Amino acid sequence: MKLETWQRDRNERCMERHQLSIERLQMIDQEETVQDRYRPYFRMCAAFLLKLESLRRTIEDHSFETFTLEERKRWNQELYVDILGENYKKSFADPTYAVKMLSEVYGQLLSFLYTELRSGILYAFSNRLDYLTILNELFLEIYQCFEAQEQPEYRNLRECVYWYASDYCDVFVADRILEQVDASRSFATDIIRKSDLTDLRYLYSFGEYISASEIRTARHLLELDESVIAKMADVYTEGYRIGFVNTGKDLTKKKSVNIRYVLGFERVVKKAIENFEKMGLSPVIYRSGVSMLTKRQHLKIGYYGAIANKQYEYDHRDDQALFLDKKFVERKLEVMQTTYEHCKDLARVFAGPACIEMFGEEPFVPEVKEEVLTLNEKQQELSVSFDSRQSQLVNTYIPGDERSFTIIAYPVPEIGDKYEEIFDEIIRINTLDAKVYEKVQQTLIDALDQGTCVRILGGNGNCTDLTVQLHSLKDREKETIFENCVADVNIPVGEVFTSPVLEGTNGLLHVSKVYLNELQYQDLKITFANGMIADYSCKNFERELENKEYIKEHVLHRQATLPLGEFAIGTNTTAYVAAKKYDIEDKMPILIAEKMGPHFAVGDTCYSWSEDIKVYNPNGKEIIARDNSISILRKEDVSKAYYHCHTDITIPYEELKRIYVITADGKEISLIENGEFVLPDTEILNEPLKNTYK
Repeated sequence: MKLETWQRDRNERCMERHQLSIERLQMIDQEETVQDRYRPYFRMCAAFLLKLESLRRTIEDHSFETFTLEERKRWNQELYVDILGENYKKSFADPTYAVKMLSEVYGQLLSFLYTELRSGILYAFSNRLDYLTILNELFLEIYQCFEAQEQPEYRNLRECVYWYASDYCDVFVADRILEQVDASRSFATDIIRKSDLTDLRYLYSFGEYISASEIRTARHLLELDESVIAKMADVYTEGYRIGFVNTGKDLTKKKSVNIRYVLGFERVVKKAIENFEKMGLSPVIYRSGVSMLTKRQHLKIGYYGAIANKQYEYDHRDDQALFLDKKFVERKLEVMQTTYEHCKDLARVFAGPACIEMFGEEPFVPEVKEEVLTLNEKQQELSVSFDSRQSQLVNTYIPGDERSFTIIAYPVPEIGDKYEEIFDEIIRINTLDAKVYEKVQQTLIDALDQGTCVRILGGNGNCTDLTVQLHSLKDREKETIFENCVADVNIPVGEVFTSPVLEGTNGLLHVSKVYLNELQYQDLKITFANGMIADYSCKNFERELENKEYIKEHVLHRQATLPLGEFAIGTNTTAYVAAKKYDIEDKMPILIAEKMGPHFAVGDTCYSWSEDIKVYNPNGKEIIARDNSISILRKEDVSKAYYHCHTDITIPYEELKRIYVITADGKEISLIENGEFVLPDTEILNEPLKNTYK
């Protein structure tokens, strides 16, 4: 069924309910049926929902298409102004302000409610009458509780939220899955295909917050020659194709690819769509989740615009605490199972994600607030269990050994005054000659293959002292331990990596400052014992307990421990020097940063869900280090094999004293000393480093 027909049918079925909800909302501004303390909140929320209805009607009757650039900007600003900058501190979206104004009893829940209502912005732009009706009715149900009693029972309010989450799980969650595999659900794709990309009004058609950054990015891309745009799209899509080739996966069996990117990059995405279609792949472009029923904490998975307020996103990362229990988990998994079974043919031909990341914003260090909703210990266990079971379910319908991915990154204007110059430099880095790196990296691998372990020592204030145990080779003529990464799925070129042996991997990993999953960590230290995290600390906050909780939540993803899933040596000294030249080291994305020194990934290996697929280096040798003693547990109980996370942590070259291989007979082979490559025939990597440390 075409998107327009399917959506029109659902809209028509709820038209009467929707109109009744709108009529009720229109009455609230004149009513005095709730206590004075709560009246401003309910009037504000009702006015916001009515604004969304007004916007939806301009979409439905196509009058929005006639709006000028300034008119669209004004609409965009009005929808997001409440959470921008200092405004957020006086918004009911801020749990601290909500608790202050609405009491400790109701503040958190009502702040969640307003945040959930704000997800309606997207629904208005996509004319989703059914979703808007559901939000209207949730709000009115809570409002009626305050009308019925001056001080309604909190448990009654929470039950309203719980049954909203449970009852509509089969709508929100089911639709989310279909958006991820069904190319006919083409809201964003249609905008990209049909819009005149020289007319920047199109940016406001997605419903996302649009800042000066997205405008400037789009304008800069318009200034680039078509050949440059083609080159950018080609390296991205060709890397995706080669990823299938190098892992022996059959791309011809696939019919769709998920394109993830940040708004402003449509000119490259449009060209990439053409490239993918030549491969037989239709684009699936879905928005990052907006409802607490479908999003994953504060993380962005899908396309999105500017993040209006990172603190706002962070404050509401665990709002599911209001309804997360075992019954809800089972309900959500049941919906997922049913939906995947319904669309299993679409899921089977889904090839995986192709991501264009953006970087360059100021690193974000969140404020820790007592008023935010948090998961209790039982809920944390449920969340971890859900992630595990969800991953197993997805892998059943979209097998990991049949899908692939690719990632590439470009800077945003906030990176500095030399944005255009930096952008051009990143284009150069992303298109470096892979053949040159392939040869040098093979030299490193030949040395590493002689070892039983590798020792990494920090310098210049870095306290790292870590020994990484390596797999043993049975046939050195045909087998190897490290993969020679030559810019296929992981762009740009520049690393050799392995899955370490956990037993015997011990010591301290230390980084003075690092940016992981959109959050900054200062003086991060992680201790490993037999390959598992044994202790950790950082200095973001004054209280040690807050530092521990910060790491556990965002690095360990609430797990008690994680294994060292990957050890790698980055070789892209060109990227490293560019970062130093423009003073953007702390703004580099992990995709590039991991190529700028040795890095260590905590969580699953790089081969998770695909360990049984044979992988070969360009020289024909099979990479045998695909498993560890945790991942191999999949043979007995898959729930014990994966942690569903993989976070890379890089030590910059300047903080390295030495990296050396230790052979079985005790011989030491130096790879890096005092930040420079010293292994014979790898000295070419030092060329960009000249004068860097002076």
